[in-house]
Amino acid sequence: MVSWNMAHKQESWNFLLDMGVDIALLQEACRPPGDVAARIEVDPAPWSAREQNRRAPWRSAIAVLSDRATVEWLLTAPIGQAAHGELPVSSPGTLTAARVMPRSGEPFVAVSMYAELESPFRNDGSWIYSDASAHRLVSDLALLVGRQRGHRIVAAGDLNLMRGYSADGSPYWAARYATVFERMEAMGLPCMGPQFPDGRRADPWPDVLPGGSLNVPTWRLPGRPPAMADRQLDYVFASRGIASALSVRALNEPKEWGPSDHCRIAIEFPQPIASALQSG
Repeated sequence: MVSWNMAHKQESWNFLLDMGVDIALLQEACRPPGDVAARIEVDPAPWSAREQNRRAPWRSAIAVLSDRATVEWLLTAPIGQAAHGELPVSSPGTLTAARVMPRSGEPFVAVSMYAELESPFRNDGSWIYSDASAHRLVSDLALLVGRQRGHRIVAAGDLNLMRGYSADGSPYWAARYATVFERMEAMGLPCMGPQFPDGRRADPWPDVLPGGSLNVPTWRLPGRPPAMADRQLDYVFASRGIASALSVRALNEPKEWGPSDHCRIAIEFPQPIASALQSG
């Protein structure tokens, strides 16, 4: 699988097709062009922002790119409007889920998630932050966790926040952002990275991170080349029962970056997916 914020660029779809992956967990995805749409299967959520009551004309999405797996879409609806059998979500377009059935092995639930940037009420201050929307995603994900052990969930995406500020950074934001990862861990969905050495480290090193951090950059400022990327905003979480079977890597070398301001995150089962999932 791959997780990728496509930066709402149609060219990202063609780039994605060349990867040879089975399932793509996408964020800031726009409607695929016709020639691409004919070759893939995408979840049935509407693309129109007005139709889905979204603020942006792009959304999270899941795409099936091969015949090595089939999916059962978990249809979503806004909280308060969800009918029986639909998954309630706090903000339309931020979470997409599907039950993935590999050709061999046990099924698992795949989730693509995107934490929106927000500002204080009535612009009371100059902050922008994403931990509020990230916590809404965690709450939405809780509906998929029906027992303490035995669930099989892989959730990945762009949370728009950093993990593990240094003492020279901001203790305030470090504490706020840490609560997102703590809640996921408490639900049985620990963060799987990507972490160094599964990805290139930032060079020069950002002042806001301690020297011992294993963060790897997954986002670059607009106008900067991939080699100058120094912030990790994208993460993968997995149920403990299958976490040890997962390999997660940031494809963040300059030559492999791609057209988006985010790099792609590769999610693989190094051992056969059948034995990996059955052992979980």
